[in-house]
Amino acid sequence: MYLSIVIPAFNEARLIEQTLRSVTTSLAANAGSGFTSEVIVVDNNSTDNTAQLARQAGAQVVFEPINQIGRARNAGAAQATGEWLLFLDADSLLSPELLADIYRMIESRKYVGCGSTLRMEGLPWWANLTLQFWTGISILCRWAAGALVVCRRDAFQNVGGFDQELYALDEVRLSKQLKQWGRRQGLQFTILTKHPLETSSRKVSLYSGREIASQIFRIFFLPKKTLQDKKHLSVWYDGRR
Repeated sequence: MYLSIVIPAFNEARLIEQTLRSVTTSLAANAGSGFTSEVIVVDNNSTDNTAQLARQAGAQVVFEPINQIGRARNAGAAQATGEWLLFLDADSLLSPELLADIYRMIESRKYVGCGSTLRMEGLPWWANLTLQFWTGISILCRWAAGALVVCRRDAFQNVGGFDQELYALDEVRLSKQLKQWGRRQGLQFTILTKHPLETSSRKVSLYSGREIASQIFRIFFLPKKTLQDKKHLSVWYDGRR
């Protein structure tokens, strides 16, 4: 089985090496699994040396000039050759245990794909409560967090990939589409919970609670207008790192 790991990255020079080391370590720890892999970093029009660092770490680098997370993910998928796609955020750390869970999910032949629960260190109480709330929704609805989405390549192509009309929460739309596609094939979409993905809590440090709350409320009350225009999504697109 061949797995393509796609990592979209915009100005991630601080973290991309650490992320790629976690991928390399996880792949090496599961080397006897029978899987082969490739690692693709999508440079989403970075102004720092993200692309150079990724190449030095041994990743294939693809350039996507339009700064949009879904477009970057799709650009990586277009270059991927694996039967399965694993989308990993550039501020997240893949663990050997989580990768082993993903391999088992694939080998079971019961699933079209999966997401994972998340772990963030150093969260204030309100952010931890928000994460717990999201975790419950994610598991109940089987919606993947964008930090990790895994799916069959043929399913991804058949549903049209990530929706490029959306500048955020495109992973939720994709989760819904994969669930529908999988249902017709007798396959499930699941959320892995045994080994949560470690992902950065930097947004909590970079943005005030008021800024984050304002963003969440705007998405909740004006979803279409907000999600289709990145000027309303500063937490994702204003470049703070």
